Amino acid sequence: MSIPQSGGGLIESFDQLAGYLESGCKPKDQWRIGTEHEKFGWLTDSRLPLPYDGPRSISAIFAGLEQRFGWSPLYEAGNVIGLTRNGANISLEPGGQFELSGAPLADLHQGAAELRNHLEEVAEIAGPMGVRFMGIGAPPDWTHEQMPRMPKGRYRLMTDYMGRVGTLGTQMMYRTSTVQVNLDFGSEADMVKKLRVALALQPVATALFASSPLFEGQPNGHRSWRARIWRDLDASRTGMLPFVFEEGFGFQRYVDWVLDVPMYFVYRDGVYHNALGQSFRDFLRGELPALPGEKPTLSDWADHLTTVFPEARVKKFIEMRGADAGSEPFLNALPAFWVGLMYDATALDAAWDLVKGLDADTRQGLRVAASISALAGEAGGVRLVDLARAAVALSQAGLAARGLGEEVYLAPLVLALNKGEVQADRWLRLYQTEWNHSTTPLYEAASL
Repeated sequence: MSIPQSGGGLIESFDQLAGYLESGCKPKDQWRIGTEHEKFGWLTDSRLPLPYDGPRSISAIFAGLEQRFGWSPLYEAGNVIGLTRNGANISLEPGGQFELSGAPLADLHQGAAELRNHLEEVAEIAGPMGVRFMGIGAPPDWTHEQMPRMPKGRYRLMTDYMGRVGTLGTQMMYRTSTVQVNLDFGSEADMVKKLRVALALQPVATALFASSPLFEGQPNGHRSWRARIWRDLDASRTGMLPFVFEEGFGFQRYVDWVLDVPMYFVYRDGVYHNALGQSFRDFLRGELPALPGEKPTLSDWADHLTTVFPEARVKKFIEMRGADAGSEPFLNALPAFWVGLMYDATALDAAWDLVKGLDADTRQGLRVAASISALAGEAGGVRLVDLARAAVALSQAGLAARGLGEEVYLAPLVLALNKGEVQADRWLRLYQTEWNHSTTPLYEAASL
């Protein structure tokens, strides 16, 4: 969620940085599930992307949600850039991707109900405008020039920087869409095990949820173009984090890495101050060129933590970041997959046993293979379809152990494994057959 973070007051000691992460440790009975998903709005008469302003627009939908369903607006420089209600937020990604950041919930049934309610509310406002939303990793034929620009200072700074540090950064910002889940940890050791499993199995999530095989009107050579983009974006802040698997890894080692990631901005009194490429270490010394003499707060640290984009990310919880957005069943399947693996100790131990023998080259090779071939990919003698079958089986067992009947949400993944066909494979098959090499039917097929 890309809104300013609330972390706390002035940083007075270096230990507070790791302490901020460690403060997320919770007893198991307080562990929650927070799902986030993005989706692209499109105009049904023209199939063009939904603009920010106008009678058929993001701002008009925001106004309708506020007036009819009691959402409260969030403003930046006089523009509504998000909504909040009962612990949930609706925010905007750079290209107008409409994101629900759900409230922290106790179980997957609550999450599915939250998603269904959100989609119904949005449809009630957007439908009469001739607007629909699609769950897909990348829009099938929009060009970069067609994408709207959201009125957020953070994104203006990021757009400039992304154009200088990688070849595909702005495509990530404006033309990709994801679903992720945020999960808790109980201790530093629990965080370490969960993060290692999360990173090692992100290629499985990428493969199972791949939904972006078409781009600019034709096949792009990948099942997940979104994942391909993330492989050539900004090496300083992305990737599989090999150091996480080194002996002695913990909160402090993660802090050391984040401190070496160049800054984007400092947020003060509603204004994003340009700190592109500058050092948070200098900020701690009061030597940041953007704000000379000023020292950071824990809120600044929380903001900086949101500007690193590895395949799994630590804040006061762990974010699983490797999946394309998809249909409603797949949006529910993503949190189910990870909750089954992470929230049952037996399943988590078995998941670690499954991946602990993989070396860094194999983990990276699987990441590449997943973006290209989804379940058909392999690296280092490991087939993604085999790893996926084992991981889904462990997740089923972990969910069964919770005793809540949540295994039902894994049904799309079980079906994909049985058929050997993920969402991207289906879109490609239809594109090459029934759709006669047209992307037009995909708008309807991928709509939520």
